[in-house]
Amino acid sequence: MTERPQADGEVVGVQPAAADAVTETLSVANKAKADLKLQQRVEQTAGETHRRALRKRRMRDNLHGYAFMAPQLVGLLAFMIGPLVFAIILAFMKWDGFGNRTFIGFGNFETVFQNEQYRKSAVNTLWFTALQVPSLMVSAFLFALLLQRTGPMKNVYRTAFFAPQVTATVAVSVVWLWLLNPEISPLTAGLRKLGWAAPPDWLNDPTFVIPAVVLVSVWQGLGYQVVMFMAGLENVPSSMYEAASIDGASEIQKMFRITLPLISPTILFLSITSIIGSFQVFDYIYVFFDTTAPAYGRTIVYEIVQVAFREFNFGVGAALALLLFISLLLLTGLQLIAQKKWVFYTE
Repeated sequence: MTERPQADGEVVGVQPAAADAVTETLSVANKAKADLKLQQRVEQTAGETHRRALRKRRMRDNLHGYAFMAPQLVGLLAFMIGPLVFAIILAFMKWDGFGNRTFIGFGNFETVFQNEQYRKSAVNTLWFTALQVPSLMVSAFLFALLLQRTGPMKNVYRTAFFAPQVTATVAVSVVWLWLLNPEISPLTAGLRKLGWAAPPDWLNDPTFVIPAVVLVSVWQGLGYQVVMFMAGLENVPSSMYEAASIDGASEIQKMFRITLPLISPTILFLSITSIIGSFQVFDYIYVFFDTTAPAYGRTIVYEIVQVAFREFNFGVGAALALLLFISLLLLTGLQLIAQKKWVFYTE
């Protein structure tokens, strides 16, 4: 039996009809593949176009955002970051503010550590912080607890407490300068009537200068912390107190088991800001003593102002400022590390 010769395009050993079916199937498969590739290219092109449109929109939104932020960013660069960088540079230079700057390495820091008055001012600053921060926070917390129970008059009392906070520090200092005057002070007269025959000369007695400044600082800063503590207390769920009362808990137990743990974030925030503020105390001392503050009444920021803007030794002033910045940075870091053990955040 002889085989028929193969025609062009015909599959060997397959009947012509079957060969046509196979050829058509292959053609359909090839067309499907081509259509799939075309669809993928179209989807890829559309995806790229969409991504480009998203990038352009995101860039446009960012430009609009930066435009709105520009005034604040310029102020931040001009009055915060710029001076900070310049102060760090000046800390390693000798400069009187007018002539050429001379690089002296760590010479300014050696001057700071060898100067007895600077060490005394650092001790005064620490003493002020040790007195002011606990006194302010404890008194503010107690007043906040009392104000929470004043009913409809709560907002009135809160406003009265907060009023000194928005009063200019210079005005507050002038009023207290009169109150601390040993000759005309009603405070001194009141102490004499209470039986204190010889009340202290608040601003001239080395023992009472820093406590007097602490008193003024606590009086002015009390309102702010009272408002913050009241906000924290209002966020404590009343159901927890009710459950504790059902279990027979006393008021003291509620305080230490419920209130303090739940307002611990507020305590952390106020402790950080209070320490930072206490290390920067200056206004009261400058109003009380002007440029002639005694050694026992000076603080670090007062020394920075004196040495930089009175003695025109900007290098030493910048070194003092840099050491103060590093100290506050370390203290804040330690507080943030320690807060993991005693600060409780609610959902």
